[in-house]
Amino acid sequence: MPQTFYVDAQHQAGEPCIISKDGVDRQAFILERRPQEVYVHYADTDKRLDEWILETSLKPSGDSDIDMSNSSAGPSSRKRKRGSVDRDVLVESRASSEVRQDGEGVAVDAAGITITEEEYDIEHHKQITARRNFDKVNFGRWQIKTWYFSPYPLTETEIEEQVSTPGSHGGPSTPRIPGVARSSLRSHGRTSDILAGGLGRSHGAGEKSMLWVCDKCFKYMAEGVSWELHVKKCSRRHPPGRKVYQRGAHTIWEVDGAKEKLYCQNLSLFGKLFIDIKTLFFDCDNFLFYILTDADSQRDHVLGFFSKEKVSYDDYNLACIVVLPPYQRKGYGMLMIEFSYELSRRAGKVGTPERPLSDLGLRSYLTYWISTIVRFLRRLLSVLPPNMPKVITAGNGTEDVFLSSSPSRDPEDNAAPPKMKRRKSVKGWDGEVMKADLALRVAQMNDDSDPIFTSMRTIETTPNPDGSSTSHVVVRCTLADIARATGLRVEDVAFAMNECGLLVRRQKAEGEEMEETIVISREMVELVAKERNIKKMCMDLAHVLL
Repeated sequence: MPQTFYVDAQHQAGEPCIISKDGVDRQAFILERRPQEVYVHYADTDKRLDEWILETSLKPSGDSDIDMSNSSAGPSSRKRKRGSVDRDVLVESRASSEVRQDGEGVAVDAAGITITEEEYDIEHHKQITARRNFDKVNFGRWQIKTWYFSPYPLTETEIEEQVSTPGSHGGPSTPRIPGVARSSLRSHGRTSDILAGGLGRSHGAGEKSMLWVCDKCFKYMAEGVSWELHVKKCSRRHPPGRKVYQRGAHTIWEVDGAKEKLYCQNLSLFGKLFIDIKTLFFDCDNFLFYILTDADSQRDHVLGFFSKEKVSYDDYNLACIVVLPPYQRKGYGMLMIEFSYELSRRAGKVGTPERPLSDLGLRSYLTYWISTIVRFLRRLLSVLPPNMPKVITAGNGTEDVFLSSSPSRDPEDNAAPPKMKRRKSVKGWDGEVMKADLALRVAQMNDDSDPIFTSMRTIETTPNPDGSSTSHVVVRCTLADIARATGLRVEDVAFAMNECGLLVRRQKAEGEEMEETIVISREMVELVAKERNIKKMCMDLAHVLL
């Protein structure tokens, strides 16, 4: 039975204020103060946009048109009932707090508000991670502005290493990472070290709150001098583990968290700088990490990664995902999402990402779900298979099918397949080489004899006055059929189709007891494809190495 805690609910989530920025008044909440500066969270925005600003940017509420009448209690309402707590409340857990725990695992205070142990941990975690503990991170040739808090500890081993490392002034140096309390090796390995150091940390200020991370092994350091000495001798050329996908210079590596504990712990801590709701850092044994890299002549450079549980009772195929900021908006996140669903398909399961999704995560998954459904409906609602512009029936009904990406102007040119030019092997997406066996597997994936197609659709052909005929594909299916065909959960399919407008055209069947029928035409599908800029899959199934 979970333990129960009583929590003082008088602590406010933030002091409301108005900030004049770029000539626009914005509602915000002050989370912390220091001389001449305040750390603010802007209302209705993700906290990766939180920042330190000059106190002179604050504007008296009376001089603004923004209504502050409902803002006195912070970003969220303070209404709550006994036995529950507002998820945005910041639990006071300092020495002066009135929260205490008795010998039976129950904490009591005068307020009498009850929450479970899990809820207490979540709220405690929210308070500690309210703002970033590093402003920037040096990662290889990149200096990246961080988005969120990450509980980097400084172990005793690292302290000893830095004692022997000369400081910037020639003497020995034992620096402390700003905002991070020192921990022992034992506590470094505990999941409970998510709260490493607790409250009251010295976060450093502005440009001084810097973290240094090796872009090969993800080892973290407090000073640039230590970082420079380390990267010169770091011999890692690629992530540990095995290759599970390789297309040209792009590779996905599968790394077992139980076998490569330190690497995966450091990777998770680094990823947390850009993930808000991630809570796993040190207990990596039950997780597999899939790391995407791009190679040059020297080594493989990490672009991003995702993790998944080895055993998930909810069939989650992804726990967290991050594409490093220098490599975002290049299709890498979609490639990893597609690969996570391929893992589910090969395991004979219908996967979905772990909830809750962040705002960026929801946007990415909605794009994937809609793209997958649109590509399926395009193929389902087509008389001819993909890459088949023409079917010619000659003689006694013998059908000659000419495969071509575009129709030839001269019919005689279709007498033989076009010659394929040898592609130059280059970096990135275009470095793959299509072998004969891989080409066969790609052809099998476009086979319209698949039961998914033959069981759901019929082709109706009607004659035209000029002697020709017109063929139409008619499909009768349910959302469950579409979900089964696309490898998505029914709930995800319904949400995605509703978001893109494919569920709006409803037709009432005859009789009051009959259910509504949703009508989807090929024109509607193409409109969604244009509005959403649907592209082909980033992942090529022929290059999966499982």
